Amino acid sequence: MKISIITVCYNSADTITDTITSVASQQYNDKEHIIVDGASRDGTMDIVKSAVSITRYVSEPDKGIYDGMNKGLKLATGDVIGLLNADDFYTDDTVLTQVAEVFKNPNIQACFANLVYVDQHDTSRVVRYWKSRPYQQGLFKSGWMPAHPTFFVRRAVYEKFGDFDLDFPRQADFELTMRFLEIHQIKSMYIPRIWVKMRIGGASNNSIKGIIKGNLEAYRACKLHRLPVGPFFIARKILSRIPQFFSKPELK
Repeated sequence: MKISIITVCYNSADTITDTITSVASQQYNDKEHIIVDGASRDGTMDIVKSAVSITRYVSEPDKGIYDGMNKGLKLATGDVIGLLNADDFYTDDTVLTQVAEVFKNPNIQACFANLVYVDQHDTSRVVRYWKSRPYQQGLFKSGWMPAHPTFFVRRAVYEKFGDFDLDFPRQADFELTMRFLEIHQIKSMYIPRIWVKMRIGGASNNSIKGIIKGNLEAYRACKLHRLPVGPFFIARKILSRIPQFFSKPELK
């Protein structure tokens, strides 16, 4: 079973080495790492080109991170696909082995786990803990979603139900996971372990303005799929994140 990891980047020279090393050091060998670069102007592509572990890369202008992810999905040849951003890295070298173990069950179409946000400069310092839960119908209308960098899906699911909707430039991951889990009800498994470290400062949470725009998109995605969400959806979604700042697990 081949696992494809897609990394989308733009001017990520300061962090992408950690991402590349994280994938390359995985004990699981049947994998490919695809880099989709948005025409970086720093030294990102010098690092990518020098990395012998990269299976394939492309560097060209795009329409944003989710457009880059869609390009990566078209390049992927694995049976299972995961997406790891250029600010992120796996917590240890067994993550893909755990993923492969899950997908030995032919009925499982997706799996996901937990994630921690860490300080940009001191990645041993946990800022926020995104602890997920097994999926149940109705969770998305409360603003829930799985931690997307931990979300692994069979390629056949993308082929059947589509890729990222570019009408949601900040919350296409929310819309896609909702479409797969809530609307099409694919069979998923939650793994109660921390799989990914994410540096703080992502596009959807790097400012108050960005948070508001992102949550408005999430509301619009719910309406698109006819989920019964009311005027307090955004408030509930924001408030549901508060406990993540007070639960900080120890990492090995």
